[in-house]
Amino acid sequence: MKQSLWINGEFVETTEYSRLLNPYDETLIAEVAIAEREHVIKAIDSASFAGERFRAMSAHERAEILERVVELIKENKEECAQIIAKEAAKPIKAARGEVDRTIMTYKFAAQEARRIYGETIPMDAAPGGEGRIAYTVKEPLGVIAAITPFNFPMNLVAHKVGPAIAAGNTVVLKPATQTPLSAYKIAQFFHEAGLPKGALNVVTGRGGTVGAVLFEDDRVKMVTFTGSPEVGKQIREKAGLKRVTLELGSNSAVIVDKDTELQEIVPRIVAGAFAFQGQVCISVQRIYVHESSFNDFVEQFLQKVKELNVGNPLNERTDISAMISKSERNRVLAWIESAINNGAKLAIGGRNEENGLLQPTVLLDVPPEEKISCEEAFAPVVHINRVASLDEAIRLVNHSKYGLQAGVFTKDVGRAFQAAKELHVGGVMINDFPTFRVDHMPYGGVKLSGMGREGIKYALEEMTELKLISFKL
Repeated sequence: MKQSLWINGEFVETTEYSRLLNPYDETLIAEVAIAEREHVIKAIDSASFAGERFRAMSAHERAEILERVVELIKENKEECAQIIAKEAAKPIKAARGEVDRTIMTYKFAAQEARRIYGETIPMDAAPGGEGRIAYTVKEPLGVIAAITPFNFPMNLVAHKVGPAIAAGNTVVLKPATQTPLSAYKIAQFFHEAGLPKGALNVVTGRGGTVGAVLFEDDRVKMVTFTGSPEVGKQIREKAGLKRVTLELGSNSAVIVDKDTELQEIVPRIVAGAFAFQGQVCISVQRIYVHESSFNDFVEQFLQKVKELNVGNPLNERTDISAMISKSERNRVLAWIESAINNGAKLAIGGRNEENGLLQPTVLLDVPPEEKISCEEAFAPVVHINRVASLDEAIRLVNHSKYGLQAGVFTKDVGRAFQAAKELHVGGVMINDFPTFRVDHMPYGGVKLSGMGREGIKYALEEMTELKLISFKL
């Protein structure tokens, strides 16, 4: 299979293609076009030209396009899941779950397209404002550059493309190098759904080449990016006065307070730690358990980890498959080894196996300065540490350069409110894990976890400009 670029409603050939391999067995999936500078400029040209027509399209027409995309994804659910499973090595049952979420995300986008509200302003509330009526409207920004990661190659595209289209913006999308086919499939659905040519363009290639053009071109009004803090910083520095939304890294933590019913919560936390090989921004990486429950928690946790099935992503029983690359697996193995050498205990896993697999790994009593604790592992690795109090647990959670989401399990409503107030993160999940997300809620972090918010309504706010209209009567 040869995958060309998608620009102005048609496929565009390039002189260079890269081999896309399955991370699990390294079989060839496709040859994917590598865009050069002129291709990216052509994509921006197309998006800019289409923008004039698209911004004039009525809200109900944009909503209907999104609704037709929803129906097309429904009709092709299994094909979409197979694409995700092959290019990302995501277990097929998790891939199907992502497709279901993608459907819901575009449903929310269709709904929000119909309710982009302004407000009336009481001008006479200030002296000199008498005899005036004023109101606000929200207008599309224009061309939006969307840069998406590999871990949710279809749903995280939806979180950028959905609200952009709902608001009347046009898009140049650069998907992750390892997972481009999901994005091209979505572009095909939008084309079939009646989206005007040029309103959605997909370019694949080297980040430096594509990104440089997107950041320097003044016709691009916003950059929305999900990925690493290092790249996020570079985007912020290069974007100038463009609007920027960044969803970056995390080392999400769970607090287990004293007297918590462990039998109910342990399976949930295991799922949050190891879903899709831990390659989730809000994957559970750090667990702080009250000392009175620590031993029981570890015992139950390890038992549940042993029940996880590791193997081929296309196997219906598989829970954990290959990490996205061998280099990522080797990085994490080095972090695990460093933690063990500096006093942590390896409770289970830590083994490097064939097919890019890393066994689900649990470490105990990891020093806070170790990378496996203070950096983002993005791997099937979690560590469990004991704490003497909720105050100590909150301090340890906050002692991080990240702040995306955190989870707190407690029976005490007072301690729940204390944690909700004192945890310095973008979202606090009481009696749930930090991996919880539904696609209409505000989602984003503080510190190095990013800036701005996703979640369709909130992303749409970022992707529109507020205009005031005042009438003197």
